[in-house]
Amino acid sequence: MVDAPDVVSRALREAPPDQLAEAADRAIRSTLGAVRTDVFVADYRISGLWPVLDPDLPAAGFLACHTVAQRCFSSQQPVRDAANEGPCRLYLPLTVWGERLGVLLIELPAVPGPAVTGVAADIAGALAMAMRAAERETDRYRQIRRRERLSMAAEMQWDLLPGRSVAHRAFHLAGQLEPAYTVGGDHFDWSLDSDRLTVTVLNGEGSGLAASLLTAVTVNAMRNARRSGGGLVEQAELASDTVFYQHRGRRHVATLLLELDTGTGRVRAVDAGSPQMFRLRGAAVEPLKLEQQLPLGMFAETRYELQEFQLEPGDRVFVVSDGVWAAEPVGREPYGQRMMTRSLRATRLQPATEAVGTVMRELHAYHVDSDLRDDAVVVCLDWHGPRERDGG
Repeated sequence: MVDAPDVVSRALREAPPDQLAEAADRAIRSTLGAVRTDVFVADYRISGLWPVLDPDLPAAGFLACHTVAQRCFSSQQPVRDAANEGPCRLYLPLTVWGERLGVLLIELPAVPGPAVTGVAADIAGALAMAMRAAERETDRYRQIRRRERLSMAAEMQWDLLPGRSVAHRAFHLAGQLEPAYTVGGDHFDWSLDSDRLTVTVLNGEGSGLAASLLTAVTVNAMRNARRSGGGLVEQAELASDTVFYQHRGRRHVATLLLELDTGTGRVRAVDAGSPQMFRLRGAAVEPLKLEQQLPLGMFAETRYELQEFQLEPGDRVFVVSDGVWAAEPVGREPYGQRMMTRSLRATRLQPATEAVGTVMRELHAYHVDSDLRDDAVVVCLDWHGPRERDGG
């Protein structure tokens, strides 16, 4: 067998950014003898997977593909769909550093053995990496991801995100924004640098484009401090001063800043407002209470102090914005701790990437399928404990 992953990787490097699926299709057919391929990408709500190569796929065929593709996407494992005779459809997750992009379909003349499945998985990895890079150069994959038009505020928020999930030997992290197509001021950000993971969750004041602009200024101010080597306190103080001198205290941003030592589980924190934290340890859910300080931008030259707490291997931490914690549908009590506890416990056996979706679905169900009245953010962090580096 030719070195199929190298052939496909070369084809992807030489292809225009908007033609990756077509380049992969030609290379996979020639190296693996495939009779068909397709690429399915997840939409903004992660509620469906949509074809890139065959957007006009008949409804019956699409539903059949979608069901198996969704199983592959959720499990993050290759899935074979084979009849007793004839071709076999092999579905492979398209994932980069834990970021789930979609699923690659490869239809082969016969059921593949472990060697061919392994080669196909390597090809899927190369394609996922190329697609992630290509999003800077083409709108094609974003256009397929959106199932309705984004508001201007939501367009800015999604472009500002670092991603929707990331995996590491010591942790898994995932986040979700809702309402996906109209979100305004709520946001999350993260960065992994050596053994330090920085996570921020923001609840920008107001709604629509004004809230999105406020959040964008705040996030970029914190990134500026972080990328200049500043710790959490400097990040909070620079962002607070930036917002204050722009709005003179009329606007502010409730923010929670966290920094996890991935080797020890020690967390440093600056609590500057309303995002709430909960820890799931075993079956027990409890709020993680910190001393709340002033939201960013409320006063000039506000000073912030660090607090610390310790995670144990296996701990899961959720951070939620007011749109989750304080959600109050018409005629119902606020969502609050009782409903949050039930919702978080329901995620015990799910990976972080599935857990954020479960919490959001529970929130939508609480609203009895009416639109959310406020932006909502859910971030889920699983700390596995210190692990040896590869080759260590």
